[in-house]
Amino acid sequence: MKKMISLLALAALVGVTGAAFAAEQGTLPRNYENWEKSKARVITDKKSMFYGIHYIYVNKKAMPAYKSGAANYPDGSRFVAVNYSIKEEGGKQVPGKKTMIVMMQRDKKAKETGGWRFVGFTPDGKPSGLDGKRDCFGCHEKDAKDRAFVLSRYAEFK
Repeated sequence: MKKMISLLALAALVGVTGAAFAAEQGTLPRNYENWEKSKARVITDKKSMFYGIHYIYVNKKAMPAYKSGAANYPDGSRFVAVNYSIKEEGGKQVPGKKTMIVMMQRDKKAKETGGWRFVGFTPDGKPSGLDGKRDCFGCHEKDAKDRAFVLSRYAEFK
């Protein structure tokens, strides 16, 4: 009986720890599809991690800095990029199946990644285990350090 209670306690602790880790990393906002959305961006290089068609959603907190090109994003600013495979329909490239979702959220406490948290999700919105520092920040640091590490530009919305 003691062994069973110990195992249950351990399972509960692991579950709480896993949930805390996921919460620390960030959760996918339920309403991101209602945020301002970019035009479709098509990446045809099959070697690219972002091969496919993707859209970027920007929350209201981020939008003033994003529109102005300023680097002063307030904490809580979020960008969500949704990637789809490329499908041919009537001679045009259109979005196919959703392949991944990534989120960039301003958190000035995240010093190792320029004050942003990077989180990856599966097509159905579950955490993917993406390592934000290893898998995301290197490119953001290399290509957009002068724009607060934001790769996209508001011009892509027009």
